[in-house]
Amino acid sequence: MSELLQNNDFHKFIVNLKERIRSAQLSAMRAVNKELISLYWDIGQHIIEEQTEKEWGSGVVELIAKELQIEFTGIQGFSERNLWRMRNFYVIYKDNAILTQLVAEIGWSHNMVILEKCRDNLEREFYIKMTRKFGWSRAVLIHHLEGKSYEKFLLNQTNFDQTLPEKYKNQAILAVRDEYNFDFLELSEEHSEKELESGLIGNIRKFLAEMGHNFCFIGTQYRLEIEDDEFFIDLLLYHRGLKSLIAVELKTTKFKSEYIGKMGLYLSALDDLVRVAGENPSIGIIICKDKNRTVVEYALRDSNKPIGVATYKAGDKMPENIQAQLPSVDQITEYLQKLHE
Repeated sequence: MSELLQNNDFHKFIVNLKERIRSAQLSAMRAVNKELISLYWDIGQHIIEEQTEKEWGSGVVELIAKELQIEFTGIQGFSERNLWRMRNFYVIYKDNAILTQLVAEIGWSHNMVILEKCRDNLEREFYIKMTRKFGWSRAVLIHHLEGKSYEKFLLNQTNFDQTLPEKYKNQAILAVRDEYNFDFLELSEEHSEKELESGLIGNIRKFLAEMGHNFCFIGTQYRLEIEDDEFFIDLLLYHRGLKSLIAVELKTTKFKSEYIGKMGLYLSALDDLVRVAGENPSIGIIICKDKNRTVVEYALRDSNKPIGVATYKAGDKMPENIQAQLPSVDQITEYLQKLHE
């Protein structure tokens, strides 16, 4: 029997068997979740229809909860609070054909976070699709909501649509913000790039938390040698989800178009000299004190390397002038339709 454990065919058989079991477990979990969502939808629908027809007041929800809890002792989910959630779940989504199909693809707790924290159904559609696509846990979903990933996805200035493969360009767009909040740094209004870099390294955990989920630190002033010339990347990171090296350049001035060419050089060198087998193309992030969005659009247009241009500031409130630049409802709908299913 011990010889079988060393047999390659037996090993392959076990690996395949385990994978089939995991796949079956996942399918079963999905089926159970769809049934649960369908049940909660029906309960919410019946409550609102009976309240409307019989003119029952809001107090009926408390009575329904008590009756269900007596009948189904020990089964969670029938609290008064959760029944109100089921009712609101149905009311908000009943006239939206897209969302009524999507909600069964994610868990109830995820649905409730999205239902209660999002302002409209376009934003809800975004977070439902992203949760389904990337398998976000509830904690990761909340992190993206608090980090305003929806707004930043719409505002992001990158050329990823033209430079990255379809299979992971949306994940890359989510990984690069339009603006970073470095309010944890103690810097004077007039500070140098060296001071900015040192401050971020000195607060590396806070910096990586602000960059977002899955970023890992590799080095500062990362040295690249191209024949007899030396180049230094301000910060080199790695994104586990994207499996890509991330070159970060820090600028304490307004964005200049020549920054794109320099970053393109860094990315080409990283791909040829540093990237290992199995990793995706390197990505560049230029973080500036300020930027003219039109200039950035022109500068990125003809670059064949995946680059994003962001700004940094202290404070976490999105400025009104940036808020005003959010796309129209029709444009947002078009963006959501393009998300990889």
